[in-house]
Amino acid sequence: MEQTLAGRTALVTGSTSGIGLGIALLYAQAGAKVMLNGFGKPEEIARARAEVGAAMGVAEAPYSAADLSKAAAVKDMVQQAQDALGSLDILVNNAGIQFVAPIDEFPDDKFEAIMAINFASNWYAIKAALPGMKARNWGRIVNIASAHGLIASAEKSAYVSAKHAVVGLTKTVAIEIAQTPITCNAICPGFVRTPLAEAQVGPLAKQFGVSEEVALKDHLLAHQPSKRWIEVEEVARMALYLVGPGSGGVNGAALSIDGGWTAN
Repeated sequence: MEQTLAGRTALVTGSTSGIGLGIALLYAQAGAKVMLNGFGKPEEIARARAEVGAAMGVAEAPYSAADLSKAAAVKDMVQQAQDALGSLDILVNNAGIQFVAPIDEFPDDKFEAIMAINFASNWYAIKAALPGMKARNWGRIVNIASAHGLIASAEKSAYVSAKHAVVGLTKTVAIEIAQTPITCNAICPGFVRTPLAEAQVGPLAKQFGVSEEVALKDHLLAHQPSKRWIEVEEVARMALYLVGPGSGGVNGAALSIDGGWTAN
């Protein structure tokens, strides 16, 4: 693979599985030194570190177990990345959680956790990473928002609010750094094929008494006109473009990759 990120360093949050791992792996294959972050079973984290490490030519990628619901932990994670990698050129805010319920039945602790991890962690990470990017006169910030950062769905008040806030944060940061060689953009995926997303298909099939194929197309992907999953690699390649050569003019964008969902 072309080494478009040779000499660059990156921190990808929520990167022990799913979209984050896909982005981290592609960055490493493109020549970047990458630090991972996220929760999971020890063996899964070890496997992710080994896979990304192999792409970097080392035994394992550096890793932070920071709890992104805590501001101090986010700040420490950014410092840890700078120490481990020597600098921090690229920040990808990907970590996120979900909970679904009507707003009048939504548990307060779930709301607070979603806002902390899905939104506030982005704010604290950007605040901590920007001084180093400014000092080195180069940087790329990519926030993984969602189609729900642009539109809404019922029973997802916390998630939709957090992802809308991420898009707003992206635009604000982009304006503040517009006259520097630093950019800040958001990616807004629809339903992406990950183990967590695929696990929703079976229960929907049972709930509606239909096949899993019908449950996927008519229920889970009801708002996604393509009626197919967005693949992790598709999101990762968009994230690679935003941090690679020729991307400097893209700033403050909320880029949809949702099979036509937000075109409706």
